[in-house]
Amino acid sequence: MSGASGLDHIGLCTADGPALWAAYERLGFILTPANRQSGRRSPDAPVEPFGTGNRCAMLRQGYLELLAILDPSGFDNGLGRFLDRYTGMHILAFGMEDAAAELERLRRAGLDIPGIMPLQRPVEDGNPALARFSRLPLPDAPEGRVQLVQHHTPELMWQERWLDHANRAVALEEVILATPQPARSATGFSRLTGHAFEPDPAGGYVLPLPQSRVRILPPEALPAVLPGVAIPALPFLAGCTLRTDDGNVAIRRIAGAALRDIPGGLMVPPEAAGGTALVFLS
Repeated sequence: MSGASGLDHIGLCTADGPALWAAYERLGFILTPANRQSGRRSPDAPVEPFGTGNRCAMLRQGYLELLAILDPSGFDNGLGRFLDRYTGMHILAFGMEDAAAELERLRRAGLDIPGIMPLQRPVEDGNPALARFSRLPLPDAPEGRVQLVQHHTPELMWQERWLDHANRAVALEEVILATPQPARSATGFSRLTGHAFEPDPAGGYVLPLPQSRVRILPPEALPAVLPGVAIPALPFLAGCTLRTDDGNVAIRRIAGAALRDIPGGLMVPPEAAGGTALVFLS
C-alpha cells in the first residue's frame, strides 16, 4: 500500500520523564520499560547514543510515546527546542510499509528529503534485542516532528504483556492540531501521507487515513472541540483521541474527578496528561 496507513504514534516530550510516566500509570496505562535511544544525526552519520529515552503506552492500534531528556549532556535530538515552546505533544508519526518506496514517492512529489533516517533502541534492560525503525521526516515542519515510520521489529514493540491497560484503551484514533495556517499544514500532511484532506465541520480540515485521522483546526475552533484547553504556542498539537473497548467504564473509575465531559467523549485535561488533552471516545 502506498502512502500512510494511519497514525503510528504520537510523542509527548518532557524534561521530567519520571513525573510524566507516573502520571500515565495513574491514568491506567501499562508502560514499557524506560530505554535510552540511539541513532544517526544524518543518513550517513554513525549510530550514536542519544541523551533521550522513553516509555511507551502500546495500544492494539498505535501507541503513545512518552519521551524525555535523560542525559542533558547528550544529543537531545531536538527535544530541547520543542520544550522551549511547550511541554506536551511534539511528535506525530504515520505508519508506512516500505520506506524506500515512500522516499521515492515523496521525492517525486517535490519534497526535499535527504534520505531514510534509522533509529533503534533496546526494548528492556538485559535483553540484547533492539527495536529498529526507519523514518522519513517532513522537512522544516513548524508543527513539530512530523514523519513516516516503518517498524522493522513490530513483534518487539507490540507484546501482549503491554497491551491490556487498566483503562481499556485499545486504539489511537485521532490527533487534533491548532494552527494559524490550517491550509498550509493540511497540504504538508497530505503530501507526506499520500492522502487527500477534506473540510472539517468545526473549521479547518480533516485528514482521513485508512486507520485514524488528523484534525487541523484554526485556533478559534479549538474551544468547541477541546473546551478549556489553553494554547501555549502555535502551531499546537493539542490533543489525541483514544478508543476503549468498554465504553469508558474503566477510565471513569480510574480518573474520576479529573475527567471533563466534552462533545463526543471524556477528556483528561493537559495539566493531568503531560501537556496534551487526552480524550476517550464515548
